[in-house]
Amino acid sequence: MEKSKVYFIKEITPKNIIKIYDALQKELPGKVAVKMHSGEKGNKNYLRPDFVKDIVDYVKGTVVECNTAYEGARNSTEKHKKLIKEHNWDKYFPFDLLDEEGPDLKLEIPNGKVLKENYVGKNLQNYDSLLVLSHFKGHAMGGYGGALKQLSIGCASSAGKTLIHTAGVTDDQTKLFANLPEQDRFLEAMADAASSVVNFFGDNAAYINIMKNISVDCDCDGNAHAPCMKDIGILASLDPVAIDQACLDLVYNSTDSGKEELINRIESLHGVHTVEAASNLGIGNREYDLITIE
Repeated sequence: MEKSKVYFIKEITPKNIIKIYDALQKELPGKVAVKMHSGEKGNKNYLRPDFVKDIVDYVKGTVVECNTAYEGARNSTEKHKKLIKEHNWDKYFPFDLLDEEGPDLKLEIPNGKVLKENYVGKNLQNYDSLLVLSHFKGHAMGGYGGALKQLSIGCASSAGKTLIHTAGVTDDQTKLFANLPEQDRFLEAMADAASSVVNFFGDNAAYINIMKNISVDCDCDGNAHAPCMKDIGILASLDPVAIDQACLDLVYNSTDSGKEELINRIESLHGVHTVEAASNLGIGNREYDLITIE
């Protein structure tokens, strides 16, 4: 398989997000969904709406998100919409809570290793293309969070998130924590779910990972640790596997002593297995060329 292209800019600015998107030479057609993390109440590390306003406007996008499957300020439509206002997501551009109301959109996964179907917010079917704009950081269950997490857990409805986290055992949120599977099964379920969204949009998708405010914890944690590493840069690709692999490699190859804390989080949860499983499903390539843009 030919290596995928991953573009890299060290300086993290709104202008450079547009610059690296242009490097992809990919025009996203029609109505564009921009998948982002809205940030749990109390989290201080998530990407702010004013910071991403320029790129969202540039692609004429609508920022999209889904409800969670755990206790917090985002596990119901009513609470989540209140937090969206508090975090100013609806101040700068259109915002669509994809699973604001049911029924969920069911995506088939005929070649899934763990899941044979995925439940995503039904409004996803209203979009022609997808820009996954991810904040790269650690994650308390997946080891790390990047493009593949946004595609899987991020696009899944509350029921879909439960299905992924239980590796297909149940979509009942009340039974989530009683049915947590062996770790690799969960990571493979994430890869399966990610593949369903990749296949749904086909070639009409692009991925940007921003390595800023890099904590061991996800933006879904209201009491997340402070960043453990200095900012690294912005990456962009048309390959969700390659871009996550490139981010992991940048962490491992960093001279920042704080990387050990993040690496411990990733390795303790075998986080790289999500990348391995997604590659095995054929939705991307772990081999890439990193192209630096000045």
